[in-house]
Amino acid sequence: MRQWVEKAQQGDTEAFGQLMLHFRGMAYAVSYDMLKDVHFAEDVVQDAFMEAYQNLGKLQEPSAFPGWFKTIVVRQCQRTLRRKRHSTLPLDEAVQLSGGVPGVAEIAERREESRVLQQSVEALSAKLRIPLRLFYFYGYSLHEISDYLGTPVPTLKKRLHDARQKLKGTLPVADLISVFNHLYEGGQNMLHIVNGDVVGDMLKQGVVQGDVLVWREVYPAGPIFANPAEAEERALRARVLEETMGIPAREYITGCEEQERTLREYAKYDEVVLWFEHDLFDQSMLAYLLHWFKGQKLGRTKLSLLCIGEFPGIERFHGLGQLTPAQLQTLSGTWRTIGREEMKLGSELWQAYASPDPVQMAELLDNKKAELAASGLPFAYEAFTAHLMRLPSEQNGLGIVEQTTLQAVRDGRGTPLALFHLVTDALHVLGMGDLEYWKVLRALVEGDSPLLIIDGAEAGQDFRQIPEFLNRTVSLTELGNDVLAGSADRVAVQGIDEWFGGLHLHGHEVPWRWDNLGGGLVRYG
Repeated sequence: MRQWVEKAQQGDTEAFGQLMLHFRGMAYAVSYDMLKDVHFAEDVVQDAFMEAYQNLGKLQEPSAFPGWFKTIVVRQCQRTLRRKRHSTLPLDEAVQLSGGVPGVAEIAERREESRVLQQSVEALSAKLRIPLRLFYFYGYSLHEISDYLGTPVPTLKKRLHDARQKLKGTLPVADLISVFNHLYEGGQNMLHIVNGDVVGDMLKQGVVQGDVLVWREVYPAGPIFANPAEAEERALRARVLEETMGIPAREYITGCEEQERTLREYAKYDEVVLWFEHDLFDQSMLAYLLHWFKGQKLGRTKLSLLCIGEFPGIERFHGLGQLTPAQLQTLSGTWRTIGREEMKLGSELWQAYASPDPVQMAELLDNKKAELAASGLPFAYEAFTAHLMRLPSEQNGLGIVEQTTLQAVRDGRGTPLALFHLVTDALHVLGMGDLEYWKVLRALVEGDSPLLIIDGAEAGQDFRQIPEFLNRTVSLTELGNDVLAGSADRVAVQGIDEWFGGLHLHGHEVPWRWDNLGGGLVRYG
């Protein structure tokens, strides 16, 4: 945390975004405890982060950030309480009083349980209530709560024990945790949307209740359109993915139609939770779903988001698929509500990503950098900047993936398997899978002017068909050395046929490049 604070004090908005992601749940818990209203609490959290961002330079000791930020949150709550001129009914209570769908006994029962739990927790003293909410309702560790509240861990343990003892006497069940699991870690009437089958299968093993929808897409590859469900656009995308990655077109179209049917049934759920990660693979998927939901009337359905870029104890965090079911369980219930502003930001990102003009994305990232960092989308800036860095460089025509690959071969990492691991580790912000990477590698190997040679490959042969190709030797050609040295241009000599979102670059001359030295998009030629 100290490192994030120090970087943020130097103007690093991504670091401040990490701080926001880490402390948002704590800030919300304290705000809601004081205000008893979800919307007022969300507003206070946003205002508190803005005040913290504007005054971060005044903080002399970075390690004091948790307590300093808590003071800002409490002060914002006090301001809000002074502004409230009349009593308002908390949204949660209003929903409970409005009744459920006539005849649905389960909904009424769940609301009654929620009411009893909230009243029981509310009856606790603040010193018991706030740690209990942070620990059980939001999933923070004792050490994190200790830093934030300024309370020693042994004291927190005692307070949690006392809170549980008091609740046992007031709740119609023996254990608070069983009530919490039922009410807050996913109910039967929830839809969880995730990015892969591994995560989806683990969630189905009891990590959450409700339905799980695995969104199977690879938006960093192939042509992208603002509305990818249009028949003509989908047919083109299916054809390109089949030609470049081997994904059967008919199977792809059928899968898209099936997952979209489930998505269109969102209104039957009380809550839809999006589980995503920090990389381009996930952020592009998240942008599309936010764009889609922005065009819907959500009604009573709440949209929530869980989006992380790290996990305690995992040095190189690539994604949720690295976690065990037990680790995923600690995240369950820690998602946050997505509002209209974040849906609007997601929609803008998707439309820029789908545009054939990359200037739209570059300008959006420049203009909305601080807004993205302060929102529930703190990873979007880095992910979509990496997307632009995939474009051919102004210096030698290599995108960031090709550049990293050729450098690795030059440095002796000479097999497809070793290259895959090295490049995806180095460029984890892209979230590339093996099909994406083999597509890149094949473009460097094939054609009349290859930059790489794989031992045993014959002209025109798909190198993946070579026996044990993963462990074959990869070496640079003379042209590959020239391109890497900057004395030849990859696009000029080898040509390109690649989609970058909605931008299609093909041929030996392209209008857009990425300037590795200046760090920006340039019109070329």
